[in-house]
Amino acid sequence: MGSYRIKGGRPASGEVCISGNKNAALPCLAATLLTNETITLHNVPDIEDVRVMCQLLKNLGSVVLAPDAHTLEITSGTRSGLLGRDLIEAVRGSILLLGPLLAVNQEVSLAPPGGDVIGLRRLDTHFLGLSALDASCRIETDGTLHIQANHLQLRGGDVFLDEASVTATENVIMAASLAQGESVVRNAASEPHVQDLCRMLFLMGCPIEGIGSNLVYIKGCKKLHGCEFTLGCDYMEAGSFIGLAAASGGQLLVKGVQMEHLRMIRLGFSRIGIDFTEDGPTSILVPRKQKRMLAKEVGGHTGKIDDAPWPGFPADLLSILTVCATQMEGSILIHEKMFESRMYFVDWLIRMGADIILCDPHRAVVNGPSLLHGSVVTSPDVRAGMALVIAGVCAEGTTTIENIYQIERGYEGLSQKLLALGLDIERFS
Repeated sequence: MGSYRIKGGRPASGEVCISGNKNAALPCLAATLLTNETITLHNVPDIEDVRVMCQLLKNLGSVVLAPDAHTLEITSGTRSGLLGRDLIEAVRGSILLLGPLLAVNQEVSLAPPGGDVIGLRRLDTHFLGLSALDASCRIETDGTLHIQANHLQLRGGDVFLDEASVTATENVIMAASLAQGESVVRNAASEPHVQDLCRMLFLMGCPIEGIGSNLVYIKGCKKLHGCEFTLGCDYMEAGSFIGLAAASGGQLLVKGVQMEHLRMIRLGFSRIGIDFTEDGPTSILVPRKQKRMLAKEVGGHTGKIDDAPWPGFPADLLSILTVCATQMEGSILIHEKMFESRMYFVDWLIRMGADIILCDPHRAVVNGPSLLHGSVVTSPDVRAGMALVIAGVCAEGTTTIENIYQIERGYEGLSQKLLALGLDIERFS
């Protein structure tokens, strides 16, 4: 699985360019199955999750060409074949094959998806949404997901999701794009990557209204066509490097960002004494001088940061905020509402010397600043793994991070980027 060895004590300084959004790449790759014409995707991150999804498409008969490291040209073929349970279980994004395969084949069987170890990932919302498009859903005794249209074609419907699930919203929208009639998705997720998928489907010829809201209207089409689409930047990666620079005491120019995606991220970081400034239309500067104080509430009580569906603070960045808070002065409550196992990674931070009280699976109180010490730790998921990288950079001595497969699923060329920022890091296979 590979490992990193980091010698801490150096600030992350210089400049870094943010890659394309992983969470937009996966649904857009899945959506190429909705047409037999060529789709060209630009600004695609060169990461493991994308490579796995491309292999799944190849197994389904798609031709996948890469003119350069960040461009993919995909032409769908038979849309049938052995997907391989190992590939399905390697990436959570494989669940996104449900919607398009159901739309084009009217039936789909898929092994349960894998991915991060961060708690229960419900399938109920996927089943609820696709059932509203006149499909029957069940789970076989071996765990295989089986979904079938009740008639010759899916039918548009009034879909109300029981939670604003990103992947369920994306699956329903992709399925509805080839359904008969019009559909409305209520309580839809509206994250930037959901918006990217909708914009791509619009370019493919599917009329979609309400992009960026929780009420999305889709007019089903008989046929979709090819298009050329550029993915937005990965604001999760941007937030990760903001945290890295500030926690380590460095000054960093972060390039290739979309300012409109950073407003809540700015608010979240400001609560732990971290700020950044705009440096042009697509760049921000994280200055060396920071407040480094954990903010209290207006009444003087201990501050709190929690996650919420977009445009709330992203759940994926709470791990980053947690480790950054260990280097700031004061106390703060971190409340992870969505996944009951995500906060368990703080055990590794505690081993490194962090003063953290894990109240329950969802809440932790962080007291800082703490002097962290190098240790041997293991990455449980993409973002917690990056948080451990930040901890290693801030720590005294050497930190070894194992299972870096989980980190590199979501961060392109991470060790090279960190070396370019003056950090002492080695990657071992």
